[in-house]
Amino acid sequence: MTVFAHPLVIAHRGCPGLRLEHTRPSYDLAINDGADYIEPDVVASRDGYLVVRHENEIGSTTDVADHPEFADRRATKIVDSVEKDGWFTEDFTLAELKTLRATERIPEIRPDNVALAGSEQILTFDDVVAIAEEGTARRGTPVGVYVETKHPTYFQGLGLDLNDLLVDALERLGLNHEDAPVIIQSFESCNLQDLRRRSPLFLVQLASPKGSPADFVATGDPRTYADLMSAEGLEFVAGYAHAIGPFKNLVIPLDDSGNLGEPSGLVERAHAAGLDVHIWTMRDENAFLPANLRLGTGKADYGDMLPEYLAFLEAGIDGMFSDFTRTAVRAREAWGASVADSSEESDASPPSE
Repeated sequence: MTVFAHPLVIAHRGCPGLRLEHTRPSYDLAINDGADYIEPDVVASRDGYLVVRHENEIGSTTDVADHPEFADRRATKIVDSVEKDGWFTEDFTLAELKTLRATERIPEIRPDNVALAGSEQILTFDDVVAIAEEGTARRGTPVGVYVETKHPTYFQGLGLDLNDLLVDALERLGLNHEDAPVIIQSFESCNLQDLRRRSPLFLVQLASPKGSPADFVATGDPRTYADLMSAEGLEFVAGYAHAIGPFKNLVIPLDDSGNLGEPSGLVERAHAAGLDVHIWTMRDENAFLPANLRLGTGKADYGDMLPEYLAFLEAGIDGMFSDFTRTAVRAREAWGASVADSSEESDASPPSE
């Protein structure tokens, strides 16, 4: 089986704090900085290709609005009960999507990335697998792919089954076996249950701080993410998944002042159910940090992020998604050194009477 460092460092869409998310430079930087896994989000093109975008609406992550030939593709749709206006991957062939170029999704937080727009194509799932394999060869240590299927119920309703497309791709690439360096995650449950029957790969049930899985809503299942994170819910999840991927504040909530509070016990409950815990998403900018770790006054300014990482590592997490791979690796190294020092001190202590 492929061996990775622990806890895992998962490069969330590559290294989007420093490069445009979901692009080759973003993934390459994350690999060079030591990520164990690189993460693509996958949606579907009209002709059935898995394309790598944050969402199927691409007006905010590409220059599609600057292409007059696609002006008539603009539409308003309901995706997982949310109305969205823009351009959608399912209305484009892969060849058309390849004519677009990536842009910065949150320019107010990452202004340095704005100048990078216009050069990078949209990638496919196959492209990201190839980048990981090239990175493994270049680095000499494994690089895995941690793929998220986006809006599977929605796409299934369009006749574009993401599970079918993903399993077909995994089979074609020789990656649908238990030793393959691939992890699959989803905010929905039914598609993970289906994948459990079709693949031996490591599966992760994602969880938001509020709301319900879209497939539960579609079928009238009243359970929420909070229900799935209860002791009973985790036992249910353990029947088809190997880990949970909760929003970080579900593991350590913020207090009334916006500072990190005390661990919620979710890690212990998950481990008791036999599930690992991979949190999302660690970021360096003030906009995403607890109030007492912010430095300066700007949302885009970097804060004192290391204490947040260390708090989650001390809470026992098994992996962490980060927009800044180098920071995550540095935090893991610091935490590992402190654990080693504590162990040495314990071994050196004289026995008590």
